[in-house]
Amino acid sequence: MRRFGYVSGPSACVRDRLVEPFPEPGSRGWRAIGLSPVAADRLARWSGWGGPLLVALLAGLLRFWRLGSPRAVVFDETYYAKDAWSLLRLGYEGTWPDREIADPQILADPQVISLSDPGVFVAHPPTGKWVIALGEWMFGLEPFGWRFMTAVLGTLSVLMLCRTGRRLFRSTALGCLAGALMAVDGLHYVMSRTALLDLVVMFFVLAAFSCLLIDRDGARARLASALPVDEDGRVRPDGPTGDRAGTGFRPWRLAAGVLLGLAASTKWNGLYFLAFFVVLTLLWDVGSRRVAGARRPWRAVLRKDLGWSVMSLVPVAVLTYLATWTGWFLSDDGYGRHWADGRGGTWSWIPAPLRSLWHYEHGVYQFNVGLHTPHKYESNPWSWLVLGRPVLFHYESPKPGTDGCPATAADCSQAITALGTPLLWWSACCAVVYLLHRWALRRDWRSGAVLCAVGAGYLPWFLYQDRTVFSFYAVVFVPYLCLAVTMLLGALAGPPGAGERRRVRGVVAAGVLVLLIAWNFIYFWPVYSGTTVPVDQWRSRMWLDTWI
Repeated sequence: MRRFGYVSGPSACVRDRLVEPFPEPGSRGWRAIGLSPVAADRLARWSGWGGPLLVALLAGLLRFWRLGSPRAVVFDETYYAKDAWSLLRLGYEGTWPDREIADPQILADPQVISLSDPGVFVAHPPTGKWVIALGEWMFGLEPFGWRFMTAVLGTLSVLMLCRTGRRLFRSTALGCLAGALMAVDGLHYVMSRTALLDLVVMFFVLAAFSCLLIDRDGARARLASALPVDEDGRVRPDGPTGDRAGTGFRPWRLAAGVLLGLAASTKWNGLYFLAFFVVLTLLWDVGSRRVAGARRPWRAVLRKDLGWSVMSLVPVAVLTYLATWTGWFLSDDGYGRHWADGRGGTWSWIPAPLRSLWHYEHGVYQFNVGLHTPHKYESNPWSWLVLGRPVLFHYESPKPGTDGCPATAADCSQAITALGTPLLWWSACCAVVYLLHRWALRRDWRSGAVLCAVGAGYLPWFLYQDRTVFSFYAVVFVPYLCLAVTMLLGALAGPPGAGERRRVRGVVAAGVLVLLIAWNFIYFWPVYSGTTVPVDQWRSRMWLDTWI
């Protein structure tokens, strides 16, 4: 049976199970509209990149449209835009005047703001702020400049998800569908247009996930090539080979380690993805050994693959994390930079700069776990998937006849709300349940991979029930919710070999749901983009009382 483009069942040979057909050209659809076989094959090959690029182009147009509006400091941009500018000027986060007083002055003339050299305590590592700083370096300390790189990463993440979904599902159409769903997700859209750190974490984690998928395919192909071939030309499992064969050099895992280090050096929740992905890669390696015929697959993995599963991820991530603090190491005035100088004790054999960084990071840890300041828009993680309490990033009330507000309106609203597209997220709740079913009862590795990524981004927040947390942190696992919905839609459409009536009904049902999700995004567009609308139109989009 072929479902989502991969082989399953007892008739599948060992090579097919180790090296699943990837991806099939998919020229059947082009031939169905009357193209010649040659033209259909050519278009099918082009669509492998052409389709994802078109989806990414749509996402980019949406995200860069009026990127500099509103011309104001939105939500926590007041921290990260300034810290990014400090990194450009000093190499570390310097001291700014009182933020509430400085914001209007920055928008008027950033040169009049006196950024002083003494370092200031900050709650997050520097990588995400360096990313924001790149846009400020190109366009200056103004809204378009500090939002530019998050818009770039948001657009590239859509392209990357299309290609990742294509590899995961062995289908260009399903890959593009996953990317298109993320392109019209309201939370991803808002975070792509705001200079916060969470979308940067999402980008690096998704890139690492993609690298691990490529590594999995390559390692399984090399393992399959080492297996013996019987008289009929079929690859057969072999115990000694499955136990002893190596999988060669694995640069994609090294790349994943670097990317996970960059994620953790943006916000510490990237560390949870590192831990979850280490376990995921070990399970993948065990599965590969078992299919190859290994008599003791766990022992074979411990002997042949453990180094790549752990050592290529954890140490590389740690070294990458330390490298991102280079500006602080090279400074004299960075916060706590010389704390360990001249201090003795048990750990005095460790270089003083590293001990100073450890002390600084310990203070950051205490700050983060002890953050209990009440906030109007804080929310419990239990409510995130159902969009219980979105965060209002920006709100203004233009007077009638000004700033796009109709003169006949009683009052107007200009809002930016970090709210996921409701129909997409509520569909994702059903999709997660479906994936749990496939993983638990059918041991579907694709379901397990997606659930692992969702769990890494979501479950750790339940450890901090008393901490002040916000629902927009969920943007880090939005790509995997889109993959889950895509998998559900693929199952709804049915496999290509299904009966014609079943197939038509399934495709129509899946298409209707996709169109409803797209309509839902368009309907909520004003509260995502800060478009001025009469206040009654804004209220009509506040479907739940907790959204106000």
